[in-house]
Amino acid sequence: MRVIGTAGHVDHGKSTLVEALTGIHPDRLKEEREREMTIDLGFAWLTLLNGEEVGIVDVPGHRDFIENMLAGVGGIDATLFVVAADEGVMPQTREHLAILDLLQIKGGVVALTKIDLVDDAEWLSLVEDDLRQILAGTVLASAPIVRVSARKRQGLDQLLQAITACLAERPSRPELGRPRLPVDRVFTIAGFGTVVTGTLSDGSFHVGDEVEVLPQGLKGRIRGLQTHKRKTDVAVPGSRTAVNISGVSVGQIRRGDVIAHPGDYRATDRLDVRFRLLPEVSFPLRHNNQVKLFIGAAEVMGRARVLGVDELKPGEEGWLQLELSQKVVAVRGDRYILRRPSPGETLGGGEIVDPYPPRRHKRFARETVARLVTLAQGQPTDVLLQVLQELGAVPLKEVFTRSNLEVSSVEAALGELLQSGQILLIEGNLYSISAYSENLVSTKDYWEKLVTRAVEEVGQYHNAYPLRRGMPREELKSRLKIAPRLFNALVSRLVENGRLKESGPLVCLPAHEIRFTPQQRQAVEALLTRFSYAEFTPPTVKECQVEIGDELYGALLDLGYLVQVSPEVVFKRETYIHVVDEIKRLLASQGTITAAQVRDHFNTSRRYALALLEHLDAIGMTLREGDVRKLRF
Repeated sequence: MRVIGTAGHVDHGKSTLVEALTGIHPDRLKEEREREMTIDLGFAWLTLLNGEEVGIVDVPGHRDFIENMLAGVGGIDATLFVVAADEGVMPQTREHLAILDLLQIKGGVVALTKIDLVDDAEWLSLVEDDLRQILAGTVLASAPIVRVSARKRQGLDQLLQAITACLAERPSRPELGRPRLPVDRVFTIAGFGTVVTGTLSDGSFHVGDEVEVLPQGLKGRIRGLQTHKRKTDVAVPGSRTAVNISGVSVGQIRRGDVIAHPGDYRATDRLDVRFRLLPEVSFPLRHNNQVKLFIGAAEVMGRARVLGVDELKPGEEGWLQLELSQKVVAVRGDRYILRRPSPGETLGGGEIVDPYPPRRHKRFARETVARLVTLAQGQPTDVLLQVLQELGAVPLKEVFTRSNLEVSSVEAALGELLQSGQILLIEGNLYSISAYSENLVSTKDYWEKLVTRAVEEVGQYHNAYPLRRGMPREELKSRLKIAPRLFNALVSRLVENGRLKESGPLVCLPAHEIRFTPQQRQAVEALLTRFSYAEFTPPTVKECQVEIGDELYGALLDLGYLVQVSPEVVFKRETYIHVVDEIKRLLASQGTITAAQVRDHFNTSRRYALALLEHLDAIGMTLREGDVRKLRF
């Protein structure tokens, strides 16, 4: 499915020509019909000579509505570039051509319209010569020029032949499995609700799909799909698509939003871009100039940070970091336009190099420009390596999305990088490698730094708390600030290769042991002696902590010298084992036991007896029934 878009100066006959070709007048607004001038985007469709059906986006030509034109021209496959024979090349002819060139809309046909108004054949030849001069060096340099009269229906067959031939040379839109639809219209239909339209790219939509409205993050579901006013169950890449969405109101969506599957894309308010400043602009582009960004169907204010040079002069190319007032959806390789807000002027445009820069760049850092050059011009292996260096360790699917490369290129490059050891497969196996997989991958450098940091963090914890058996896993995860899945994979690898030991919720270095100083050993021995003299009425938890301190008391628990059975009661391990065994024996012979019987049997107090029995209930050894306990097993 393809879409072509009109372009050209106001009143050069774009809408009239579309109606003559399709039988559909694209001007849908009353004001447009009354003024005979396109103000907003119009839509139509036609069937080519080879049977292919294509959509048409008709854009306004008046300079006051150039920004409406930009909302529609970004998603087209080819251009129907319209120039009136009686007027020839005009200001918006040049501006529209510059925009098409910046957006790299490479396919196109030039319609020399209104030939019925020109009697002089030599004049038509002069207009064509003039056209050839301005088209030279642009994406339309080799476009055929077809003379037509929409009102007299002259040349329409030849124009259709030229459009058919042009589109036959254009590649089909790729099916990347991650559809996105930039919204250029949103409205409501009684009985159906919210409807949005746009040109679908990068994947297919199906009736029933869950979708997300970005950048807001609203969730909805596709109730219905239409292409060229015909219902369909599937909308394919490149088609003009109307989507009926449930769960989202018409007031929650605006032109420029993107409809996608949840999780496939995320919005951004910072972009790294390659930029070309048009030769005819009034002023250089200076650092931090205010600009208006046009990408997809979105229009957003922002500031342009010029990288590597002081400013860009008319006709120059360079690197920018755009900081936007609102979030947009963009992927690497998307084309965009920048305009000066006031006075309104098209400045230039280019290509998105990185839609998610990790930070605000230092303007004159050489490594920043080198990184951008790699992303813009590098081989797939270079691009993937650069993307991974920014992301750290992520699922392969995210690397694929961020790189915006073809599936075959991604998978071939991944295989090469894995084989060379430049990237590592953290989770999963080589047999399940694919661009869409959830397998975790990382650069070798990032992984080695993460491993080193994890081991160092555990070592530092041992130094800070030498009397603790290990570091809680959750604390290590918090210090590393990485996702749970990556953290679990990291700890598993470190335990496997002997860099760490794991004990329940704790991790430690293999050589770590709790060692007491002579002074601490003396304090411990004195406390344990008290336990030996009063086996069944030992010091309380609080008394222990006061006598030897919290850290040393915790070490005795970790080492197993003591067993704490309640917030207040603690026993020496040997005593605890003896008491538990004795209670088991009593229960086996008597069937039940009371707290008073435990108290009397061990010549202790009710506090110790109750604490012990409640502990045995908690660990599942005993079952309480009224005032007695019995064995669970």
